[in-house]
Amino acid sequence: MSQQFGGRYSPNAPRTPANTPKRPHPVGARVNLLFVLPFLFAISAFFKPPAGLALGLVAFGVLMLAAWLTREGVIAQAAYEARNVARKPAIPRKIFGSVLTGLGLGLAAFSAGPVAALVLGALGTVLHFGAFGADPLRDKGMAGVDLFETDRAAKAVEEAETYLSEMADAIKRSGDRALMRRIETFSASIRPLFRAVENDPRRLSSARRYLGVYLIGARDATVKFSDLYARSRDAEARAEFEALLDDLESRFALRREALLESDRTDLEIEIEVLRERLDREGLRIPD
Repeated sequence: MSQQFGGRYSPNAPRTPANTPKRPHPVGARVNLLFVLPFLFAISAFFKPPAGLALGLVAFGVLMLAAWLTREGVIAQAAYEARNVARKPAIPRKIFGSVLTGLGLGLAAFSAGPVAALVLGALGTVLHFGAFGADPLRDKGMAGVDLFETDRAAKAVEEAETYLSEMADAIKRSGDRALMRRIETFSASIRPLFRAVENDPRRLSSARRYLGVYLIGARDATVKFSDLYARSRDAEARAEFEALLDDLESRFALRREALLESDRTDLEIEIEVLRERLDREGLRIPD
């Protein structure tokens, strides 16, 4: 079966929303290298006596755990920094990763003596901490924010991301690369509403239908369309599906603008009330 290919500047290229830069994945080469280095100790352990073999394999396990904790800590910090309102990670994964890295290196060097093990362990801890730093240790932008509402908003956004992932998985059954890119564009265009809810959890009540009902409907429509299109290549069904995505994009954009406009109105009211109070107290600074 023939496959249509296209590029960014091809006539049928999908539209890319403006001002939607792609962020690099937080897990880079430094983190991936942490998963490679422990294998050096695992391999060398098999050329040592039983005691050295045991220490080498234990060091391998500790270092792999440290690498996993570091990776999860880096991902958690990236999510924390991407939001204006965020709770600190429940577990300081990167700090634990630093400690376990030192412990693993100390175990690997223990056969050379306790002093060498202590020095290498301390050096590994310091270098790991210097390379990856500490985890966020305080909440950000949480003053005056209800923690219960924050947790509800985070859960709603997580469920919404799940629906988008299910849409991306379902559209793959169509075998159409352009439609796969269209779903990616759709997801990128509606995520600003997710971020708006995360930044101010009080907006959840106004956006819950969009994060739930609308996305569930979009996911179900994507599943049905993919099954149909994979069998029939129905051009009319494809046009209707793309029109549905266009309509949803515009609705999400309007809802986000409405939330921002509501915020501006609330701010203006707060400023006006404050000015009246200052006037009554005789503290108003002349313009």
